Amino acid sequence: MITGTSQADCAVLIVAAGTGEFEAGISKNGQTREHALLAFTLGVKQLIVGVNKMDSTEPPFSEARFEEIKKEVSSYIKKIGYNPAAVAFGPISGWHGDNMLEASSNMGWFKGWAIERKEGKADGKTLIEALDAILPPARPTDKPLRLPLQDVYKIGGIGTVPVGRVETGVLKPGTVVTFAPANLTTEVKSVEMHHEALQEAVPGDNVGFNVKNVS
Repeated sequence: MITGTSQADCAVLIVAAGTGEFEAGISKNGQTREHALLAFTLGVKQLIVGVNKMDSTEPPFSEARFEEIKKEVSSYIKKIGYNPAAVAFGPISGWHGDNMLEASSNMGWFKGWAIERKEGKADGKTLIEALDAILPPARPTDKPLRLPLQDVYKIGGIGTVPVGRVETGVLKPGTVVTFAPANLTTEVKSVEMHHEALQEAVPGDNVGFNVKNVS
């Protein structure tokens, strides 16, 4: 949870709309509160809220329940530091895909989400549209290479494979890198992302790379 969140450009907070479920999540030690706070604390400044399980509200797909949850969550995320006006709230149901990829006929009352931020406005009806409206952060390829290591694997027949997310600069085969704090310098043999070889990795890429003569 923490590793993934610390590397994210945007967080999608999924809130259960079922009777009792939302109340448990938003309670003092609930996971809804905890996850929203973690996201903001770890520097994820863009947020989407999906109010899920709308099929299990009383009555099903209840507009009143959605508005109640939206009001409560808006109040909490504002206390944390998010601007609710810049957060897309959407009623969804993962069970049948309501408002996930296409607007749902079960929630004709939902006119869509609309957000305002200094970079401009955006609006839509579905979760995928909210994801598409996310602003990719600047990718500083012109700065020196910095890659915080998440883990190091030893793979038979290949060797040592450190993995992590490129924060600044560019990583490519042939690059000479230095590992801190051990001050160990070596050459990168290959770079992979999702099991595919890359000619270069840029900021935002989660990669594994093979290094020479490091055990």
